[in-house]
Amino acid sequence: EVPPERWNIDDFYDPRPATIGKASTKWGAFIDDFDKFDAEFFGISDAEANTIDPQQRIVLETTWKALESAYIIPKTLEGSDTGVFIGASSSDYETSIYEENDLIGAFHGTSTYLSLIANRLSYCLNLKGPSMSVDTACSSSLVATHLASQSLNSRECDLAIAGGVNMILRPEQTITLSHAGLMSDRCRTFEASADGYVRAEGCGVFILKRLQDAIDCGDPILAVIRGSATNQDGRSNGITAPNGVAQKALLRKALAHAGVSADEVDVIEVHGIGTRVGDPIEVSALKAVFCSGRDPLNKLALSSVKANMGHAEAASGMAGMIKCILAFNHGVMLPH
Repeated sequence: EVPPERWNIDDFYDPRPATIGKASTKWGAFIDDFDKFDAEFFGISDAEANTIDPQQRIVLETTWKALESAYIIPKTLEGSDTGVFIGASSSDYETSIYEENDLIGAFHGTSTYLSLIANRLSYCLNLKGPSMSVDTACSSSLVATHLASQSLNSRECDLAIAGGVNMILRPEQTITLSHAGLMSDRCRTFEASADGYVRAEGCGVFILKRLQDAIDCGDPILAVIRGSATNQDGRSNGITAPNGVAQKALLRKALAHAGVSADEVDVIEVHGIGTRVGDPIEVSALKAVFCSGRDPLNKLALSSVKANMGHAEAASGMAGMIKCILAFNHGVMLPH
C-alpha cells in the first residue's frame, strides 16, 4: 500500500472508478529510504541537498554503483567527453516545492528541473560530453539509451551513461490515471482479466561503450546492443492509445538496424502494460513481424517484467533491459 510518507491513502482512495478527487488504487511499488542521501560524498552542501529532487539524488547514487560495477573509477572520467542520457518524466517534487511560496529559495530552480537530472550528474562528475534528460513518457529510458548509442556511434562521446528514474511522491498523477481507467491493483499482462497497471518507482543505469573499445579495455561486457529505432504512433483512436501499424514499422526498422532477421529472435521483453487496449495491439504487431512464415518449431517467448514489479514508467525500459541481461548471463528465461 502507498506508504504514509508519500500521502495519506485514506484521503485519496476510493475503489469506485472516476470518483472525484480520488484514486481507484492504493497500491504501488515504492523505494524504501528514498529521502536518505549522503550529500557530502557528492560535494553538495546540506542547504542545497535539502531542496534537491530525490530523482536527481537517486541517479547520482545509482550511476556511482554502475561505474563501480563496470570497474571504472569515477574520478578518471573528469573532463572527459562522457555523455549522460537519463529518461525522466515525473515532476512531483517540483509541484510540492512550489506549493509554499515563502519557502522558495535560490536552489529551488536547479533542484527541481527535469533537465538537471542529467546535468547534475555531469556537473558532479565533471563530464564534458552531451548531457540531456529525455521525456518520452513510458519509453523515456529506452529512448535515452537509443540516443546514447547514436552518440557513441557518431563518436560524439567515447563513453555514455544511459538510464531512467521514476519517483511517485504525490497522489495527483495516480488520480488522473485512475480516471483514465489505467490503474489496477496489479499488472496482469496477457491475462484476459487485465484491467490496468500498478505504478512503480525505480532507477536503472547502464555504462555504454562502442564494442571494440570495451574489448580493447578488457571491460566486463554484459550485453551488446545490436540496434535500436524510434518512431511515433501518429494518430490513433486516442493520444494514449497505441497504433499497431506504427509498432510494426518500428519493429522492422529495429531489426534492419540490428542486421537481425525476425527468425533469429527467441525472446521478446514486451511493453506489456496490462491494459485491454494496449496488450492486444502490441501482441498483434509482434505476431505480424516475428511469426509470419516462422517455423512452428522455432518458438518465440514473450514476457513483461511489469507483471513482476509493476510499471516504472519513465524507468520501465531499464527494468526490462536489466531483466534481459540477467537472463542472458545466467542462461535462463525468467518467469513472467
